[in-house]
Amino acid sequence: MRKKKALFQSLPRRLVLWYRKHHRKLPWRETNDPYKVWISEVMLQQTTVPAVIPYYKKWLKLFPDVKSLSRAPLQKVLKAWQGLGYYQRAKNLHLAARAICHKFRGKIPSDYGELKNLPGFGPYTAAAVASFAFNKPYPVVDANVRRVLMRLMGLRSEAGAKNDKALLRFLEPFLPLKKMGIFNQAMMELGSQVCRPKNPLCLLCPVREFCRAFKEGTQEIIPFPKKRAYRKVEAVVGIIQRK
Repeated sequence: MRKKKALFQSLPRRLVLWYRKHHRKLPWRETNDPYKVWISEVMLQQTTVPAVIPYYKKWLKLFPDVKSLSRAPLQKVLKAWQGLGYYQRAKNLHLAARAICHKFRGKIPSDYGELKNLPGFGPYTAAAVASFAFNKPYPVVDANVRRVLMRLMGLRSEAGAKNDKALLRFLEPFLPLKKMGIFNQAMMELGSQVCRPKNPLCLLCPVREFCRAFKEGTQEIIPFPKKRAYRKVEAVVGIIQRK
């Protein structure tokens, strides 16, 4: 039992060591500036990493800090966002920047609760900024992390927020007391680059011996594919035939 406990306690260390050696060099990983972390996390929602990089660099030239973003006209903000889609994200960035300047004198708060109450933040973004920028002990659960945890647990279910409480209970014993930001980044990178939705690279995984799905050979079916919802549509069709 002690040997098994000691083995599981080594999971965060192995994961962080793997991350430091194999992670992708991305511009937002070169800083712990909460503003830059925040912008990157919002841009990465519903958008691929290669698509985000040029927008991220351009954005920081136009709006290098919270104050410059808060003072900018909304139309200029939307123009800079053009091409990323889901424009409500840009509107919320603008609203949140103004709120930060008004309530916190232009300084992004480190408190999770205060972050979560800002426009457009919510649990995921608040946890990401709190951990990546301020090293606060909040786990970040995105689609990649959710998939990693489900496979580690061997949880045979569809991926979705409905399982997050169970996943977080499973994850809690592994959370490091220090370097929480790096641990979260490592979990996300593992899901993106190794524990992929299809054709996972299990033999390259630094934590495969902890993985129940790998042991049971179920990694290809976890998570279950989402059930497609169909609805009956009745329509009248007219056909015009020439001659």
